[in-house]
Formats: sequence, C-alpha cells, structure tokens
Amino acid sequence: MCTAATFKTKDFYFGRNLDYEYSYNETVTVTPRNFPFKFRAAGESVSHLAMIGMAFVQDGYPLYYDATNEAGLSVAGLNFPSNAFYPPKAENMTNVAPFEFIPYILCDCKSVKDARKKLENLNIYDENFSPALPHSPLHWLISDKDESIVVEPMKDGLKVYDDPVGILTNNPTFDFHMTNLATYLNVTREEPVSRFAQDFALTPYSRGMGAIGLPGDLSSASRFVKAAFTKLNSISGDGEVESVSQFFHILGSVEQQMGCCRVEKGFEHTIYSSCCNATKGIYYYTTYNNSRIVGVDMRREELDSAALVSYPLQKQTALLIQNV
Repeated sequence: MCTAATFKTKDFYFGRNLDYEYSYNETVTVTPRNFPFKFRAAGESVSHLAMIGMAFVQDGYPLYYDATNEAGLSVAGLNFPSNAFYPPKAENMTNVAPFEFIPYILCDCKSVKDARKKLENLNIYDENFSPALPHSPLHWLISDKDESIVVEPMKDGLKVYDDPVGILTNNPTFDFHMTNLATYLNVTREEPVSRFAQDFALTPYSRGMGAIGLPGDLSSASRFVKAAFTKLNSISGDGEVESVSQFFHILGSVEQQMGCCRVEKGFEHTIYSSCCNATKGIYYYTTYNNSRIVGVDMRREELDSAALVSYPLQKQTALLIQNV
C-alpha cells in the first residue's frame, strides 16, 4: 500500500512511499508546458503548467503516481481497493479517466482552491488506459503550501475532504482515519504523567514512554496514525538539506521492509520514497536498495518544449568504506 505526506519549513514539501510487490520501471518524469495532453473525454491541453513526478511512461504518455506542477500544487494517487468506484460517463459533467486525474488537475490549477472548483463538476469515469493496463482503484491527496484535501470516488458520489494533518494512506475511507486519530489522543512526545491512581505514583523507566500505544504495524490505519504523529511533531531547520532529510525520516517511520508483508505475488515493500520541494520544483527520491537521496530539478529542463524528459531511478547504492 502507500503513505503520502506534506511538510513545511521555509519551503513546502510533498511526497510519498510507494509500497507494492513489484515495480513498473517508473521514472522521474518532467512534462514540459507544451506536451499535448489528449484527454479521452475532456478535450486537449496543449499549453499548460509544467510538472514533475514519478510516472510509468507508456506509449509516450506519463502515467503519474505523484507529481507537482511549477505553481507548487501537488497530487498523489494511492491504492483504494474495494472502496473506489468509477461510474460511466455522465452528461453535463467533465469526464476524466482515473489515469488522467493527476495531469488534469495539474495542467491548470495553481492551488487547492483552484482544484476544488474543478472537482465541483468532475466525474472520474470507468475508463482503462488500455486492455493491458486497466485502471487502478485510487484516491488522491491534493496539497499546496496552505492546505490539503482528499478526493475519494465512491458509489454515492465524489467525496472531497479537508485534510488538516496532510497525510493519506489507504483503506478505510478518509473520514475513518480522522475519527480513528482520537483513539490515540493520549499519545504524546512529552514525558508521561502518572495517572494510574491518585495515591500511587508511577515513575517512567525509559525515555519515550509518552508514545506508548502508538501503532507500529503495517496496516493503512496504523500507518496513518504513525505518519501523522511523526509529521505533526517533527522539528527541522529551514535549510534544504535539513528539510529534505527530515521529510525522508517522516516517511521512514512507516516504510515497509521486504519480507514483512506477504501478498499473492510476493512481498509488499517500499519500492521508492519521494520528497518534492514543491516551492522550487526539485524532486528527490530514494529506492529500496539505494538510500542515497537523488534529485531532479525541473527548472533545469527546457520547460517550453513538447517532449517528455525521463530519468531512470538509481536503484543500487555504493557502499563507502571510510577507513581505506
């Protein structure tokens, strides 16, 4: 499954863990301003905001997992099985296929406020990219430096939730995750206060006991709580190195190790983690076997072109022996 997060210091950061059992050979992909997006039922966008993110490029089309545009608006799609529902095309609405949703929002929207307006008349309809690539059941986190929303396509309509914690995982629905946070309202980063009995005081025997009860399993409900607690209590300097490093530490609190979650076709694990400086358009990532932080700067590309630019992931690390 997956975890998406936001973080703000001097700049705004957005990223995610992609947890799955295998890779589609995704690449860091820059879509310049004049790349023609030909939406299946919503017309064509031939001049739009540039964007950068992680994508599987198929037949020349970037199937984005997560992306940020040059205005700083960011979107990530996360697995939402059993709950996601895509109806047929609807009359008098803008019909967008699930695989088109991220570029459709990022082409023109500069803020969450802009995205909200597009969502008012949007129908995310049942359409596959191709017979070999059926659509995935998804919900999405949309964020800018000021706010975040979650978009969930359900049988009873398209749900849009305010997301005050700036975190998203997977099932159940987002309203459950927010309600479930109250289960952990006594969890704290501070030293715990003895409340066991009025006339009998207990003394902590270890640091960190204020966080006893914080979940550590790999379920989406537990990852939501753990990521929210870590993000909301994180302290970082304003510099780029400090901010990016701290963001990866937040994602690291909920990463999945190979072998701990068996699924039908193997073991789910964190294939990549990303952190985009949405203010500057720099997309950083790590992979399962490469913990070195690698970055791609969108603004170093020719953004007025029409050609996609893709960078294969550096998936292997080089071990440094310091005492050579």
